[in-house]
Amino acid sequence: MPTHIHPTAIVNPKAQIHDGVNIGAYAVVEGDVVIGEGSYVGPHVLIDNGARIGKNCKIHKGAVVSTPPQDLTYNNEPTLFEIGDNTTIREFCTLNRGTKKQHFKSVVGSNCLLMAYVHVAHDCIIGNNVIIANSVQMAGHITIDEYAFIGGLVAIHQFVNIGAHSIVGGHFRIPKDIPPYIMAGGWPVTYERLNVIGLRRRGFTKETIETIHEAYRILYLSKLNVTQGVEKIKSIMTITPEVQKIIDFIAKSKRGIITARRHSSDAE
Repeated sequence: MPTHIHPTAIVNPKAQIHDGVNIGAYAVVEGDVVIGEGSYVGPHVLIDNGARIGKNCKIHKGAVVSTPPQDLTYNNEPTLFEIGDNTTIREFCTLNRGTKKQHFKSVVGSNCLLMAYVHVAHDCIIGNNVIIANSVQMAGHITIDEYAFIGGLVAIHQFVNIGAHSIVGGHFRIPKDIPPYIMAGGWPVTYERLNVIGLRRRGFTKETIETIHEAYRILYLSKLNVTQGVEKIKSIMTITPEVQKIIDFIAKSKRGIITARRHSSDAE
């Protein structure tokens, strides 16, 4: 497949542009950039230094990739923004590269969808198969694990972790960590229920889902605090890989995890 660069695009000759890349009108691609095979860069897109873009990605009109972080301590150190294969970046997203404070890079994984106007700040690490809806705004140092879904207009506080296979409802502020496998919403944002439909779609067995559900019954619905809940899980449950993921997530949480609503029921 031939590479096509629109005559109005400005592409630094030092940029590594692989076969089959299509670069649209008035796009700007700086020198320290790698764009993988078959990727599309739309009109008026800026691909700044430090961008490492995988294969078959689609970056739509007006998006800005790998620009310097909005961090007053940043002093033009050479850092990166990595995008995995088959990821789509929609219109006017702003993606900032990392800082020397943490990762020296920001990352969006493979098979992700970032809808229009999403902001990914410095040192954010987003896993594979993540969907982030329109106008989600992330502060720095956020981690979002694989298969998470973030609803539109969400603001996420710096250093927050969002667990795998979780769903966060739209138009909320996220000041604390969201554990894996759950649905979160309301204000303040709380545990609502297990993400049963999402887990079924991804091949989790009925037995595995029930085990995860039992762990969250103990953690959120038994009136124990988090430390007591984790200890009870360890003492009475078989620690499957999924339960271990919950325990490990809580152990590394620095901002603390979200709580349950006082009126939550045990219904799925």
